[in-house]
Amino acid sequence: MTAAGHPSGTPDGEWLRVHPASPFVRGWLALVAIGYFFGRDSFERMLQGGPLVDDRIAGRTPWLLAGGAAMLLLAVSGFILSWYFTRYQVAEGYVRVNTGFLFKQQRQARLDRVQAIDIVQPLLARIFGLAELKFEVADAGESAVRLAYLRLDDARQLRATILARASGVQLEPGQVEAAPPEAPEHQVLRVPPSRLIGSLLLSEQSVFIILGGVASVVLSAITENRGFFLYLIPAALGLFAAYWASFHKGYNFTAAISPDGIRLRYGLLDTQAQTLPPGRVQALRVVQPPLWRIFGWYRMQVNVAGYGAVGNNGEGGSRTTLLPVGGIGDVLNMLAMVLPDPGTADPVGVFHGGLNGLDSDGGFVTTPRRGRFLAPLGWRRNGFAATDTALLMRSGRWWRQLVVVPHQRTQSMALHQGPLARRFGLADLVLHTTAGPVTPRVIQAGVDEAQGLFDQQAARARAARRRQTSEQWLAQVAPLVEQPPLVEPGATTAGFPGRAGEVRERLGSETDLDKLNQKTSPSPQQEGPQRG
Repeated sequence: MTAAGHPSGTPDGEWLRVHPASPFVRGWLALVAIGYFFGRDSFERMLQGGPLVDDRIAGRTPWLLAGGAAMLLLAVSGFILSWYFTRYQVAEGYVRVNTGFLFKQQRQARLDRVQAIDIVQPLLARIFGLAELKFEVADAGESAVRLAYLRLDDARQLRATILARASGVQLEPGQVEAAPPEAPEHQVLRVPPSRLIGSLLLSEQSVFIILGGVASVVLSAITENRGFFLYLIPAALGLFAAYWASFHKGYNFTAAISPDGIRLRYGLLDTQAQTLPPGRVQALRVVQPPLWRIFGWYRMQVNVAGYGAVGNNGEGGSRTTLLPVGGIGDVLNMLAMVLPDPGTADPVGVFHGGLNGLDSDGGFVTTPRRGRFLAPLGWRRNGFAATDTALLMRSGRWWRQLVVVPHQRTQSMALHQGPLARRFGLADLVLHTTAGPVTPRVIQAGVDEAQGLFDQQAARARAARRRQTSEQWLAQVAPLVEQPPLVEPGATTAGFPGRAGEVRERLGSETDLDKLNQKTSPSPQQEGPQRG
């Protein structure tokens, strides 16, 4: 890393500064506010063809200009001091960021605990070729370390360096201080804008719009009062904002596989590039709203330590989306990357049974027949199935849902039974993972089946935890290298160097449905369950 901030060619541990334009990109609103406060009246008079300065305050003009200049000087001085006292360092297995000149703060994250690294480019930062680097660690989004802003190339290089060290890549002798090149990638899927627009038109919001419009027409006709239409105006504005946010965050969505992990890119005005190292996904959910069944579309969301719940910091919904809309092939491709070892000899049959099956399709254990009185539509769908590496939970007849939790990610469990469930001999089993949009829950299982699953899942989680050997993800997936490499016909793997390249080669090639049967070694990591 150089003193100019380039993450290359510098001894490990040197403190570096962010780009000098960073405070101006972050605080441009303050400059605009100052200009608006002191120049609004003059600007309005200029538009009206009058003098720039009102005669009544002409004598105080020098004082006003001096006051404006002083405020501007204070703001710029604050920006410069903010930049000067913001430094970062990558050393001793940590990334550290120091900020503040009056109230100092240091944040740090262990490299082997980094859950994800995002490159974020707001619109103004894109104009200047800058980017923000965010390191997420396991603290529900509260301990994110941010570097804003670096040159885009520097941000990419620093991300490559940190991911290489976090993964445990062994560099060649004599190259320890050299920054590794950015890892190559292979694009797995891309969401076309037309499909994204179609999914929004057939989304849950559209259903509520139609129902609200019909209700307003009926009530207006019955009461002969057209005031009901006025209630639709704020609702329409809110729904338009929701549509725009979904389109903005899902535009140009692409997913790729690389030695770093899963790379996600999306955004229309503000762009974001996420990198999820293998094994960091705590839980996964596949959802199919009713109208999406016409085209066979699905949505995928994940729980990742550090991202927190949906809506955290206003961005949780997009950052926890693994696939905004896609077909069954896209879903299985993403499942193959998140769970490279499905833990079953027939993964396609099991996952199809979880997505679209009823009763015992795919080997699922469903709600007993006596539960049809509590869930007349969903009792044949509600169920669970366990493979060697994950627990699958499906639910919903109209809004279909499949939740997948790797065994090693089960942190604790609890059996829930209300008075009606007790009357019919049913119980729910809740699995606790990190905060996020996914809530793993086995719904209305028989009491005996729920208690048996509780004990079995506890044993599976303990066994998966014992197989954990390292926090470094490359060490966790290294056993895959011992298997014969699977390469699709005509696929090129040039540029995937070393052992990590062989691992990614296998993970990328296993997206072929006929090759999902290949069994590999699991990647355990988390604590075992506790009785709740």
